[in-house]
Amino acid sequence: MKSTPMERLTISLDAELAKQFDEYLKAQGYSNRSEGMRDLIREKLEQQSLNPYSAEQSSGENCIGSLSYIYDHQERDLAAKLARVQHDHHNIAISSLRIPLDHNHCIETIMLKGETTKVREFCNEIIARPGVRHGKAHLVPIEVKHSKHEGKDHIHHTPKN
Repeated sequence: MKSTPMERLTISLDAELAKQFDEYLKAQGYSNRSEGMRDLIREKLEQQSLNPYSAEQSSGENCIGSLSYIYDHQERDLAAKLARVQHDHHNIAISSLRIPLDHNHCIETIMLKGETTKVREFCNEIIARPGVRHGKAHLVPIEVKHSKHEGKDHIHHTPKN
């Protein structure tokens, strides 16, 4: 595996903020401050690049991600309507998992891939549907590269940052 060159950054924190950060790191299972800080920075950069109002949003950026939500499968035609939306966007919704929670409710998670604008529109279409609750999308910006490996064309979807 290729090693990425590192650049050292020094930050100053007041004692209370440093204590809170150390508690957060311990609770999350980090073994050092650097990796925790790198993950926080990556998360903020992902959020910025996926912001629907940013300049990058309109430039054909791509993402991978997941959408999870809860719905009442007994509600009139809701399960069929949700399935229809997924079939209508089969190029975005690449896989799904539905788990019954009780006699009426299910949680569904859909794995997503595509142009960020279209993925976000798909998520909004599902989340805004009456009867869907607790909808949450997690999107990660990616770089799409066309490659050849052992003479065969294929595509790499590499997370940014």
